[in-house]
Amino acid sequence: MKTALLFDLLDLNHDDRISRLELHKAAKRLGWHWQEAPILALLDLLALHEPIPRNLFTAAMQQIQKDPMGPYGEVLLKSPHYSNRPPTEPEQRLPRRPAAAGGAFNCRSKQPHAGRFKNDLLTVLEKNIGQDIANLYRQLRDTFKIGRFSADDAALLMIDPQRSFTEGVWMQSIGDGAAVDVAPIGIAFDHCADMLNSLYGRVEVMFTRCPFPPGSYGWDDRLADIVDRRQLYFIKPGNSVLFPPANGFRQWTARCIGQGIKTLVIGGCTLNSCVRVSAIEILEFLKDKNLRVVVDLSLCGARLRNFIPLPTYDGISAVASAVRQMETAGVQVVRRVEWN
Repeated sequence: MKTALLFDLLDLNHDDRISRLELHKAAKRLGWHWQEAPILALLDLLALHEPIPRNLFTAAMQQIQKDPMGPYGEVLLKSPHYSNRPPTEPEQRLPRRPAAAGGAFNCRSKQPHAGRFKNDLLTVLEKNIGQDIANLYRQLRDTFKIGRFSADDAALLMIDPQRSFTEGVWMQSIGDGAAVDVAPIGIAFDHCADMLNSLYGRVEVMFTRCPFPPGSYGWDDRLADIVDRRQLYFIKPGNSVLFPPANGFRQWTARCIGQGIKTLVIGGCTLNSCVRVSAIEILEFLKDKNLRVVVDLSLCGARLRNFIPLPTYDGISAVASAVRQMETAGVQVVRRVEWN
């Protein structure tokens, strides 16, 4: 499709600019799915602080066509991560399904978050895969201490807290039993919402997002009313936040360290893939910067089946194996973090 035609299809109100609201509405109408997900992610990021004018859209699309890395290449240098311009006034919320009853309150209210998943993780494990599995995870969790860090010198990185993992295409791809299988991820997102409800705006926070189709790309409903709609994030198409190189992560960590951040706390999903890989690679990448990398287990989700011991992981679970790998690499794993 020609660039000019695509712009016209996305510019729903014909004002020669594409807002995020227009982008997501138009993408749904056009039937965008996995193939278009990288373009959706890039355009969402470019439109984060202000609508995309035609000239920027045209330049970005031309650059994508020439770059071997496409939307993950140097076109990312056009994102707000590399701009000193202040954001414009917030636009309308992106369309999303209404939060379930008892969902997250707006962060400004500072009221408790009541999540959809009323049971704790151990109860879910016991109910669905047995008491023995629940006991194994309890023993693993209880080997770790509670971490205590100050909001003055610690930052928080939330890995992919997106609705795709609990209601969207990623969850749907699991098939039968998907809702039960992702229950631990929902519980972790409940904990993330509780934590953000009290900390957001008080501690340095950054997020990653995987490229997903429209309707699955946004924040999980528990977080959607807490996180500012203009919140910056890193596009992360794989397991590591370090890829693509121009996604802004390197610049953010350099700024954090320059401002006295000594600890990076990580949460999100999934524990045995993106959290594990990102934590280990961040520690290696910043090994000369004396930055402590911490993984908060209470904020990390994994599929239910990944708590079951398997021969593939020498008789332990994928979750336990991930924790072991992070510890071996030097990542500090904690049961949960208490902030002060």
